[in-house]
Amino acid sequence: MDEPQLKPAPWYAEVTGYQWLVLVIASAGWVFDVFEGQIYAIVSGPMLTDLLRTTDASAKDYWKEVFLALFLLGGTFGGILFGSLADRFGRKPTMSVTILFYSLFSGLTFFATELWHVGALRFLVAMGVGGEWAVAAALVAEVFPARARAHASGIFHASSVLGTWTAALAGLWVGAQWRYAYLIGVVPALLVLWVRSKVEEPESWRQAEHEQKRMGSFRDLFGDWRWARSAILGILLATVGLGTFWAVTLAGQELTRNLLVRNGAELAVAEQGAKFAYGIVETAGGGLGLLAFGPLAARFGRRPTFALMHIGALAIVPITCYVPQTYTQMLCILPVYGFFTLGMHAGYAIYFPELFPGRLRATGTGVCFNGGRLLSALALWISGIVKRSMDLRLAVCLLSSLFLVGLVVLCFLPETRGRPLPE
Repeated sequence: MDEPQLKPAPWYAEVTGYQWLVLVIASAGWVFDVFEGQIYAIVSGPMLTDLLRTTDASAKDYWKEVFLALFLLGGTFGGILFGSLADRFGRKPTMSVTILFYSLFSGLTFFATELWHVGALRFLVAMGVGGEWAVAAALVAEVFPARARAHASGIFHASSVLGTWTAALAGLWVGAQWRYAYLIGVVPALLVLWVRSKVEEPESWRQAEHEQKRMGSFRDLFGDWRWARSAILGILLATVGLGTFWAVTLAGQELTRNLLVRNGAELAVAEQGAKFAYGIVETAGGGLGLLAFGPLAARFGRRPTFALMHIGALAIVPITCYVPQTYTQMLCILPVYGFFTLGMHAGYAIYFPELFPGRLRATGTGVCFNGGRLLSALALWISGIVKRSMDLRLAVCLLSSLFLVGLVVLCFLPETRGRPLPE
């Protein structure tokens, strides 16, 4: 008689209370990271109307893109800088500094009266946002056991949905009083007390420091072809996701607004309906995609899961652009649109820390994600040109071809499923 097969323990069976606490703290920081980025997209209309003292759409669109570009540049600089500092001085102090950066400078936006005030503050906020993600992603990967790493990192990145929802609700709540939305951004400064009292440096980082290895060195990152290759390919992979986020994922709001206007809705009504469609409905589907990435990556591998998301995105974008004829139909399809166009982003938190050794983990992770952020500024610029020169639906479909580039990049990256973190 055959022995009964023992059911394998769930992935979370070995996770300790402290590890769950680290995940909660890292996710809370990331939630407010995303809030700081999304709140601008949601309240930029009334903010620019106020500061420009005009309702001219072309002027508002120009400055909206300028501030988005500054945000991408700030995120790139901050992510790379603070990633290196986290490898040199530790995860805990660097995470505290990044949270203070984005929360305090976001709060100061409440007092902005000139365009240059907003530009400078968006750059500084982005520095903290880019840095916090790099540090938190490395911390979660190092603290959790190998079997739970993909699931935990996926949950960490999926918490971004809460940031988008919070921003959407804040935008609906404040209406044209945009300054109060930024004042909410001061709240995460309280997280610093939690970080300082509860987080400990990971054993892998302490061991590398004890062995007096050169920590957070860009020379070591790009001087060794093993790590340089991973960094370059990681940047390209992140560029696809971040570039399509600005050009394609966020277009769910524009597509909905245009659909409502075509169907006879007043612009103010269309604006509110589009905010709800993107900020709540599409983002819910995106959250499911982010949560699904971890279990899929644990079961099938990192590269196959990335490929699934890219292929799904290529398929769903033209359907979303041309099939819905009513607001209800759009609300039904936007969750699928969000699932595939946003879901791949959880893979960056899972995959990038697995490509680099402990002494370069936060540095390499920050370079990959935020180098992609910098290159995605080019996609943002191209997106603006393309969307102004043709029908929005055709423009979004053409911009979604960037997902094909991601499939090509995946052919040259290693599979890390089942492998220990490189040390």
